[in-house]
Formats: sequence, C-alpha cells, structure tokens
Amino acid sequence: MHLDRYRASGAELIMGQARFTAPRTVEVELADGGIRRIRGDRVFLNLGTHATVPDLPGLAAARPMTHVELLDLDRLPGHLIVVGGGYVGLELAQAMRRFGARLTVIEQGPQLAGGEDADVAAAVLDLFRDEGIDVLLRTRLVGAEGTSGQEVRALTDGPGDAGIVTGTDLFVAVGRTPNTEGIGLELAGIELTGSGYVKVDEHLATTAERVWAMGECAGSPQFTHVAFDDFRVVRDNLHGGTRSTAGRLVPSCMFLDPELARIGCSETEASRRGIGYRLLTLPMAAVLRTRTLSEPRGFLKMLVAADSDQILGFTAFGAEASELMAAVQVAMMAGLPYTALRAGIFTHPTAAEGLTFLLSGTPTTAQ
Repeated sequence: MHLDRYRASGAELIMGQARFTAPRTVEVELADGGIRRIRGDRVFLNLGTHATVPDLPGLAAARPMTHVELLDLDRLPGHLIVVGGGYVGLELAQAMRRFGARLTVIEQGPQLAGGEDADVAAAVLDLFRDEGIDVLLRTRLVGAEGTSGQEVRALTDGPGDAGIVTGTDLFVAVGRTPNTEGIGLELAGIELTGSGYVKVDEHLATTAERVWAMGECAGSPQFTHVAFDDFRVVRDNLHGGTRSTAGRLVPSCMFLDPELARIGCSETEASRRGIGYRLLTLPMAAVLRTRTLSEPRGFLKMLVAADSDQILGFTAFGAEASELMAAVQVAMMAGLPYTALRAGIFTHPTAAEGLTFLLSGTPTTAQ
C-alpha cells in the first residue's frame, strides 16, 4: 500500500543506507549495489527507533526476540518469557497467551503499564492473572542463558523469586532507541538531546538550517498518529501556517482486550503537577453496551478541574474504550465543560451512552 502511494505521488524512492557527509548532503549505499550522493534544499528526518536490547550478560548470545521477530513467528512458543510491562510487551503477551502459549511477564517497576494510575495498573494485572499469565513485578532481568527458541533461562533479581525463569522463548520489550547513531548527523550540524533524540523546537525544526525531524526520532510520543501529526505540523508551516507541537492533546490506547484508552491528565500526572481536580468514576458493568457484548470488565473515570467544569483527563478501561475516548477528546478540543457532554443524548445501546451515566454523578474532590 505504501509503495503504491509513493509511486502515485511521483516521488523517487531510494532503498539504501544513508549517511550525512555535509550539511543537507547524504551519501547512500544502495541496497542493490553502488553509491549515490544526494544534496537537497530541504531535508526531513524520519529515522524512527528500534527496540532496545540491554547490554546484559548472555542476553545477546541468547538471541532474544523483539516485536519484529515475534510478529514473524510461524510457530507457537511453548513458554514465552516477556521482559517489559509496557505497551508492546503487554499487547503481545496477551495475544500469545490467547494463542495458547504459556506466559511469564517480568517487569522491573512496581506495576504494569508504568505510566498509568495505580488503579488502572491493578486492573490490568487482574486481567492478566485471570488469563493465566504469570507476572513478576519489581523484578529485574540481570542476564540470560541458553538460546531463545529452544530453551532459555532469564536470570532475575526480585522479591520472592528463585532468580531463574525457564522458558522456550525470550521476548524483550523494554523500550526504544532512536536511530540516530553512526549516520553523520554532526557533519550536518544536527544536534541530539542527552538521550540521543534529534533536538527540535516546537515546529520540529532541528539545529541545522532547513532540516526538520518528525516522529519518534524527534522525541515525539511513540504513536503512529503522533508521527502523522508531526508531518502535518511541518507541512502546514511550510505553506504559511503556524502549527506547533506545544500543548498537543495526544490520545493513547493500549490495544489489550479490553482496551485501555486515555486522553489528557491522569491522576498521577495531575498530582505531580499540583493540579487540583475532582473525579467521576463508573464501572463498565453500568454501561449498558457491555451487557450486549457480555464484556463488563473495567471502569471509566474523568478528571474535572477543582474550580471549574473543565475536563482535564479521561481514562477508559473496557470494551470499545478507544471510541469512548474519542468522544471526550472532541469535547476537550472544543473546550466544552463536562456538563455539555452530560446534557447530550447518546444512542442506546452504544459505549458512548456510558458518558451519560458517568457524568450524571457528582464529582468528588480528590484526596
């Protein structure tokens, strides 16, 4: 599909490894042989990231999988050990469990989904345990023995653990590393942040003249929809617009079953930033749509400003959570108070109808 779009656009697509040799100048080692040198009036960096594999004793030799290899498997692992309790690790762990694999998830933090509120993380943990997934929290991977795909041993350091988890396959999902090393960015005047991402301003301009960076390499939130918005920021500004990444309202969704979706502030973030808020909560079982789907697990919660009816954030863990979030997102983009949603008439029985019940209560002041 993407190749067809390239061809239709008239753009030239060159497959190869590029490296800067001077400002706005790259040398490309072509995939089919040969070298090509290209200089442009404008340069746009869309370098992306790759899965991080920690430098731990025996880990590289154990040949662990990243999401790339896991998605390409033509067999079912007998016992898959997943290192990392974030988006990638949790989504693929649940999928593999439902295919029939035995699963153990190792997470060094105190909870799964480390960026979410404690009650959200607890609900995800309950889901995983109900599905027969073993979860080890506060447990670090310190090394590995054996070979993934045959027999592999994850050496761990954590409470209540013998220190070794034995399985057939090892999958590492502990974060992403920007693809910015070894491509001569310094020769083009392009500076990096301390964590290796391309340094950009709110318009995604780099430190080099007429060079922009977009997507994960620019340190943007690591979602496809954010990379697309980065493109729109750069495109519109090149055509006289004033778009910016500052203050963007970025939605997120962890595609578990059921989904976990959030827009705006979580309780944890609001507390950290000293933002006063009131809270509205509702179990998903009270949303009539979940009765028709026989999927009552989860809950909804909305943060409302302490001194106004402004919506600060919304979290949904349950069936069709992403669609529910989108409705709240539109209201937040329009600056509507939560009472405007409360007054709405939503189709019965839809997930959005749950907003009627959530918002009919009285917001409680956070403790």
